[in-house]
Amino acid sequence: MRLTYIEHACVFLEGTRRVLIDPYVLNKTLPGDPDLVVVTHGHFDHLGETLRLARPTVTTNEIAKELAQRGLSAEGINAGGGVEVDGVRVTMTQAVHSHALEIDGERLPGGDAAGMVVEMDGVTVYHAGDTAIFGDMRLLGELYQPTVGLINVGVPAMHRGAAHGAPEYLTGEMDAREAALACGWLGLRYAIPCHHDDPDLPEILRFRALLEAARREDASAPEPVILRPGEAFTIQG
Repeated sequence: MRLTYIEHACVFLEGTRRVLIDPYVLNKTLPGDPDLVVVTHGHFDHLGETLRLARPTVTTNEIAKELAQRGLSAEGINAGGGVEVDGVRVTMTQAVHSHALEIDGERLPGGDAAGMVVEMDGVTVYHAGDTAIFGDMRLLGELYQPTVGLINVGVPAMHRGAAHGAPEYLTGEMDAREAALACGWLGLRYAIPCHHDDPDLPEILRFRALLEAARREDASAPEPVILRPGEAFTIQG
């Protein structure tokens, strides 16, 4: 599987199918046309271009119902539930985060925020969405044994606001120490920090340093993979 980090929380998976997760693509060019879109929650920086792309979409139950009313082919799932679409298995997991569905200038009830586990071609990708650290990440590791994790690592609110045109934008992610601990609980092989547009930010560098230190103690600890927007990484099943 080839994973391309588009920007923010948006990633593009290429294998037997092409899967786009949290399509906040801004002005970026995608590596291809997605067969499937997966959305963790309805905040504008995760729902992104879902409606414009008009591809089959898997998301939370409440978001799927709203998207279907707007003419999109959308499959809704609840926490612990999953669906298989053309050989791609998507399972919804817990996330600890505020939520509303932000669409066409409206703020609608959106149910719960979520993480998503995407299984394709023998590779299991855990996308944390937006979440604080929570103890049941250990259970997610035991249940799904994710190969790679897209982990939301917090960056300064002022930087985030300037990058995304929203000075009031509030962070809601794990700091580097929490994110590194979560990666260990999840039992990841590879850990990719997201929610940034610059991998040289201090919190991203601190996250990498913490995981590299853990690997010096235990070679089976998660390997940090730091990607710039547009960079890709190939994951073996």
